[in-house]
Amino acid sequence: MVPTLFDDQLPAGDEPSAGARDDPTTPLAERMRPRRLDEIVGHREVLGEGGFLRRAIAEDRLPSLVLWGPPGSGKTTLARVLARATACRFVPFSAVTSGIKEVKQVMADAERLRRAQGRRTLLFVDEIHRFNRAQQDAFLPYVERGDIVLVGATTENPSFEVNAALLSRCRVVVLEPLGAGDLALILDRALADRQRGLGELGLELAGDARDQIVQLASGDARRALNLLELAAGEAGAGGGTLITAELVTRIAQRKVLLYDKAGEEHFNLISALHKSLRESDPDAALYWLVRMLEAGEDPRYVARRMVRFASEDVGLADPRAVEQVLAAWDAYARLGSPEGELALAQAVIYLALAPKSNAVYRAYKEARRAVRERPAEPVPKAIRNAPTRLMKEAGYGDGYVYAHDVEDAVAGLDCLPEALAGTTFYQPTDRGHEARIRRRLAELRELRRRARRRR
Repeated sequence: MVPTLFDDQLPAGDEPSAGARDDPTTPLAERMRPRRLDEIVGHREVLGEGGFLRRAIAEDRLPSLVLWGPPGSGKTTLARVLARATACRFVPFSAVTSGIKEVKQVMADAERLRRAQGRRTLLFVDEIHRFNRAQQDAFLPYVERGDIVLVGATTENPSFEVNAALLSRCRVVVLEPLGAGDLALILDRALADRQRGLGELGLELAGDARDQIVQLASGDARRALNLLELAAGEAGAGGGTLITAELVTRIAQRKVLLYDKAGEEHFNLISALHKSLRESDPDAALYWLVRMLEAGEDPRYVARRMVRFASEDVGLADPRAVEQVLAAWDAYARLGSPEGELALAQAVIYLALAPKSNAVYRAYKEARRAVRERPAEPVPKAIRNAPTRLMKEAGYGDGYVYAHDVEDAVAGLDCLPEALAGTTFYQPTDRGHEARIRRRLAELRELRRRARRRR
């Protein structure tokens, strides 16, 4: 059923009452959800004194927003607090379960509410990136007229997932993962709060257990509170009051890393691996490799990217780099996980320590640019094949000299089209094996110059 803003009982979109929140059967993370701006932990750049959102609330000029951040960073909480602080009507809306029909009805209700009461509606759209173009476009006229304050939440980069027209009418607020100190404060509050938290239980959280939960949460407040609640239940069931690190580890079993193989974090991590290799930092490269593998990335994808790196960033500075990665890939294919992952680790360390050159990459780009931007130049006749009499009579092969028949196997032929004569695409560095290649190229150019002079 589509929510209406004129229900005589509890209108759809009103926040749950404090009593409903304080029900001990409600998850701890929901009970501890901040209700006022001053209760929100972290995000000081936008919420602290002088921060953009705090000023907007004080001046009653709250614009439409897109809250972009990882799970547990406080997007839903912030939307609720903003509605409460500005006296807007709060209407939550799910992009997963709602279609264009529901969008239009809620928009019409918001328009009538503003005309009847002069009150704006804060429409909170969770996972706004899941709306298609038509659904997102339906918001535009209502945002422009001020009938609604649209607050969209997304874990995906809004530059790619939100329509440009809608995005231009919203202020993007980036919410970073919560820091270790912020998460520790949230845990301590939950332990001390007797009304909404666990204060009545008289529990004690060991310092190393607090650190363990903070580490396992990876910046996610909801995950931290869920772990605390599970640990509290386990400790209480055993008749104890101390939550230890061993207890937390046993409950968590395995760290759940922030990772989405189809989303931005996937590209962030492969970028971190690639750039650590380029910086010749084996420790950082190994860390990012393990982060990806532990989070469930397909090792074959990592191997493909390492092959690319071996050509793009090592190249002929170490011609064995490609061989090493292909061998590691083959070893993984034969061994599987977890044994084969060690071969990938070996290849990562090899690439990090290898001399670096992007000369092959640059040469290929320049050659491709010449092909794409210039006319299709004819092949010089001297290096054309002439299998028929007609082709020989047309001059195909005229002036060709078999390189092995001359001294140093360099005949001095012009092999590039006339319009590109003298063009240099490949310019090796003086690093690693390319230093030898650089000297060899200089020798070949001199031999070619001499051979042309003799012709």
